[in-house]
Amino acid sequence: MSGPDDGSPDQSGGVWTLLTGHGHVLVEIARNPEARIRDISPVVGLTERSVQAIVADLEAAGYLTRTRTGRRVVYTVNRDSLFRHSAQEGHRVGPFLDLFGATAAERTAGPDGN
Repeated sequence: MSGPDDGSPDQSGGVWTLLTGHGHVLVEIARNPEARIRDISPVVGLTERSVQAIVADLEAAGYLTRTRTGRRVVYTVNRDSLFRHSAQEGHRVGPFLDLFGATAAERTAGPDGN
């Protein structure tokens, strides 16, 4: 079943998603801080080159930092970063990441985890 944010055509024939590539990449990094660019790319539906550019943007804007651990890169998300758009002025990205970072099982579980 297609929905409003699955990238399927809408009634006008256009294809769009509610979150931008930057939002998708940030959510995926928050879910898996040890993910590689090539792991993130298919999940968010963008090329590796696009994901790499987005990660650079997010790092330059202070949304995340990269730390090299051996041959791997580990990301740390700055959950206190503010949204950039004036419509979300004063809101931090942490609660957004909490909502979208949870797995489907976590979202449907009750308060006691069942």
